[in-house]
Amino acid sequence: MDSLLSLQTPSNNPHPHSPPLQPTQTPLLVPKPEPLDDFFFSNNSQQYPHWFPHQQQPQPNNNEFELHAPPFASGSPEEHEDSELYNHFFRVSQLFRTAFSDTLFQNDAVPEPMTPQSQSQSQPNFQDSFSYASASNSQPEAEAEAEAEATPEADSRALVPVPPSSSLTVAAPSKRVSKKKELVRVSELSLHEQLHFREVVRRTRMIYDSIRALCTIEEEKRVQEEKRAAEKRAAAAEEERRAAAAAATVADAVTIAADEPFAGSESTVECSSSAETTVSVAVPAPESAGEQQSATDNGAGYNQTETVNRGEADAKMARRMRQRGDIRAAQMMRIKDLWLNRDKRIVGAIPGVYVGDVFLFRMELCVLGLHGQIQAGIDYLAASMSPNNEPIATSVIVSGGYEDDMDEGDVIIYTGQGGQAMNSVRQATHQKLESGNLALERSMYHNIEVRVIRGMKYEGAAAKSGKIYVYDGLYRISECWFDVGKSGFGVYKYKLVRVEGQPKMGSAILKEARSIRKSGVDFQPMYCLSVDISNKKEKVAVRLFNDIDDSKEPLCFDYLPTTVFPPFVFHQSGTATGCDCIDGCTDGCFCSMKNGGDFPYNQQGILVRGKPLIFECGPFCSCPPQCRNRVSQNGVKNRLEVFRSKQTGWGVRSLDLIQAGAFICEYAGVVLTREQAQLLTMNGDSLIYPNRFSERWAEWGDLSQVNSDYVRPSYPSIPPLDFSLDVSTVRNVACYMSHSSSPNVMVQFVLYDHNNLMFPHLMLFAMENIPPLRELSLDYGVADEWTGKLSICNG
Repeated sequence: MDSLLSLQTPSNNPHPHSPPLQPTQTPLLVPKPEPLDDFFFSNNSQQYPHWFPHQQQPQPNNNEFELHAPPFASGSPEEHEDSELYNHFFRVSQLFRTAFSDTLFQNDAVPEPMTPQSQSQSQPNFQDSFSYASASNSQPEAEAEAEAEATPEADSRALVPVPPSSSLTVAAPSKRVSKKKELVRVSELSLHEQLHFREVVRRTRMIYDSIRALCTIEEEKRVQEEKRAAEKRAAAAEEERRAAAAAATVADAVTIAADEPFAGSESTVECSSSAETTVSVAVPAPESAGEQQSATDNGAGYNQTETVNRGEADAKMARRMRQRGDIRAAQMMRIKDLWLNRDKRIVGAIPGVYVGDVFLFRMELCVLGLHGQIQAGIDYLAASMSPNNEPIATSVIVSGGYEDDMDEGDVIIYTGQGGQAMNSVRQATHQKLESGNLALERSMYHNIEVRVIRGMKYEGAAAKSGKIYVYDGLYRISECWFDVGKSGFGVYKYKLVRVEGQPKMGSAILKEARSIRKSGVDFQPMYCLSVDISNKKEKVAVRLFNDIDDSKEPLCFDYLPTTVFPPFVFHQSGTATGCDCIDGCTDGCFCSMKNGGDFPYNQQGILVRGKPLIFECGPFCSCPPQCRNRVSQNGVKNRLEVFRSKQTGWGVRSLDLIQAGAFICEYAGVVLTREQAQLLTMNGDSLIYPNRFSERWAEWGDLSQVNSDYVRPSYPSIPPLDFSLDVSTVRNVACYMSHSSSPNVMVQFVLYDHNNLMFPHLMLFAMENIPPLRELSLDYGVADEWTGKLSICNG
């Protein structure tokens, strides 16, 4: 592809850095290859006993990343040492061949060096000592028969006798496959290519989030099963303890009765229980006090065993809890080769990843190739894999993990890695110029920019740490120096300056959204037309913002929080049924069976998998409003904003971070039948047709690329929807969402207040992690057959 350009050698860094790390012409020393490899694979290796590794290195390809290091200085002590080493190796090899020439070769003398002229003549003799499959296949049949007659038996020349039926064949060792990776820079993409890569990234992230959501359901089931098993074990242990206590009480009473005069061989003892009921127990008199002590010891041993078993169960539960869904999702995608950008290491921007994209887990950065290190803050290509044998840094994560870091947005003072104490941000030893630290220095020397991902704590994060990761664009390393840190140890520091001409940093947008949430109308009050256009009909206020023109159109409509159905919809719903759950729906209840045996949401209210229709608990169910199967009916939870856009007219964005699979709002309107809609369209009023929305719900939870046996959900099936929504006079926030062929919001049909399959609610869910202040978009589908227009109602 024309856009995949090889990274050319840039000029030297125009920014000089401090004297301790002044770039020199000394190349990076890397482990040299084994001398035997090239020695045996070279046809004329015997002509060059003085063999130097750096002379045998292949020339770099023009299509690869080229960073020319200064050549080795001729006549260096290292060269003389290598020369003596290989001269000694050559002498030993010649002595070995001379000593065993009778058994290795037909002639007594050492074979002459191979030349192109003599290769065909000496081929039989050479194959007589080491049989190569490639050489044997090239010989004519006549020469092969003559060679077979001239060749003596195997036992006559073999060091170890071989069976007559077998033939001794020594194959040449295969050359080691090069692990070097090509460094490329992707630039000058066309609009079509940009949309293509964005769609690839979007679908990859959707698969990752779908697997992660499914893993949470499996983990919740496992935890519930283990919890129930633990409760059963605890109840059994408590019963055993009570039985043991009762037996001990009876034994004490029997002992007292045995000490009294005229005690018979069998005593009747009355024991008062906690319920003040008298129980008559016939117990044989013990023969000795030793049996009582033995019984007491056994009871203590049983309690100790039960304690150990319970501890093992808790440890096992903790281990399973550590199998997080984000890690399991990444592992499954790696097995199926669904990770992006693995064959090439991209320098600069990753195609399809936009500045400001938010990631809830660090493993997702690895899946997309944005940052390949699971824990380390510096991602780099090792010297052994680099085309120029130098480490090259590609990305860094800035999360405040080092006490000497300074983050001012466009300028970052980044501290190198290493030297920290365990579970602490304080330095314990001096840092070294190696690994990631050396890679950053080399990237500065070659003027190569790095990607910067910021880790920050934010409201709505899914990780237990409370952190999210946002991509903030490309930075150049302008300076590097060695300094004494706050803890008194030496650290390497790097000055990173953001490249100009990029979109606004995602971290800055997150901070701006946080300020808007806190200040409310005080944030740019002249552009805030309304603090809440819903007039408190929604649980969360819906803000109206316009900093482009004087339009106030959303204020001219009455706000409708939920869809209005005609009365006959409820009358034709059939028998009203619901679950009998009291504390909340559990597996196997009536509502779960209506959804095919599984709940559509996890405990956090995230949609696990899209379906043709979802049944939520309704007014005839006994479960509380906090039930896990009551999500969309509870209304808006995120602070949404209707804003004026130059591209789409009116649009909708959120001031909060919205997780993938989370409920956003309902697409509300007044339901009209087909006949009513035809009459209304004569006046040119716009309508929304639910049957025209694309089936994006099928993409959410689609694991066909991971599981070959995956089947698209088809239950419960619904008939074709034959109604429309009138939003000409009343509407809600969803009516201002714009159309997109690559949307971040999907429509999911839901029923909860009635059972009429032909009139479901249109609930909107997020298809990806949507950062604050990013516009929400829907796929409204194809042009409608009634109006011939694309049904978008955004003013």
